[in-house]
Amino acid sequence: MTPALSVLDLVPVRSDQSTGDALAASRRLARVADELGLRRYWVAEHHNMPGVAATNPPVLIAMLAAATSRIRVGSGGVMLPNHAPYVVAEQFALLEAAHPGRIDLGIGRAPGTDPLTRYVLRGGAGPTEEDPVARFPEYVDEVRMLLEPDGVEAQLGSRRHGLRATPAARSVPTAWLLGSSDYSARLAAERGLPYVFAHHFAGKGTAEALALYRSAYRPSAEHPEPQTFLTVNAVVAATAAEAERLALPNQQSMLALMHGAELFPQRLVEDAELFGIPEEQRGLASAMLRRWVVGDPASAAAQVRELAATYGVDEVMVHPVAGALKGTPRDAAPAREETLRLLASELVDEGHGARRD
Repeated sequence: MTPALSVLDLVPVRSDQSTGDALAASRRLARVADELGLRRYWVAEHHNMPGVAATNPPVLIAMLAAATSRIRVGSGGVMLPNHAPYVVAEQFALLEAAHPGRIDLGIGRAPGTDPLTRYVLRGGAGPTEEDPVARFPEYVDEVRMLLEPDGVEAQLGSRRHGLRATPAARSVPTAWLLGSSDYSARLAAERGLPYVFAHHFAGKGTAEALALYRSAYRPSAEHPEPQTFLTVNAVVAATAAEAERLALPNQQSMLALMHGAELFPQRLVEDAELFGIPEEQRGLASAMLRRWVVGDPASAAAQVRELAATYGVDEVMVHPVAGALKGTPRDAAPAREETLRLLASELVDEGHGARRD
């Protein structure tokens, strides 16, 4: 079976880019995905990182949905403990009203940032019983109820008041739970929600989490069957050697993150080659690359099909992590665009990738 293709974007910021340049490059990338007939385009939430501009998914979704016409656009994901559930519901109710049938609300439990920024985001909340992470299941339920057209009723003193995310909703965004452990797999199964495991980040535990989700799934009215897909980092080029070269800047960024080193804007390919990978990190770097989809179009497509078959999914969401060469326009990411085009040329039949949920 040929899986449908989707895209995950962290809006990377290169050493030669401003935030505005990175946003322009992602807007172009989303248009390419839309033109190719891919299924969905999700943006992440990370804070206070020098090489990532995906800080506010609702703002990015509004920009990207307005720049495209068919593809589903969503969050991969909103880190719910960072936000008031009512605010999230309002944001996504408006997005769904503006782009009906095209909005996904992917919800995550992780902070997506360092401890200090997390503290600031949560208004000084610490690891107490009232810590938003501990209330994650409750917050998920609140967002879902608030998004319903009729909203909810809440007691305030002796009176009951109606709460709606938007005055006259006609549809609601599709909610997904995201995770890199079995916690959200269990919760998604209990709530009858679609679920995605962060394979591109965790790299292990995927089979176990998906098996747990499927075996424990409780059908809901909106989702009578479990629904899931796979995420994976990808770099595709004309040759395998060129793909590995283009993967190097992101490898270095990931190694810095994993070792707690100082983070930095993504290097250009030539600068990454000059820096190299320290001898003591080469084993980890090689293992990392083996978990990614890296290669020429035919071999990369074969890797995607194998992943889909291994994990029993009909959709693969690729995170295109190809670096940029010197002289690349600052407002573009041609190698990331080419990754999508080359994969689509092998995997997307006419009308196949544009299937909607």
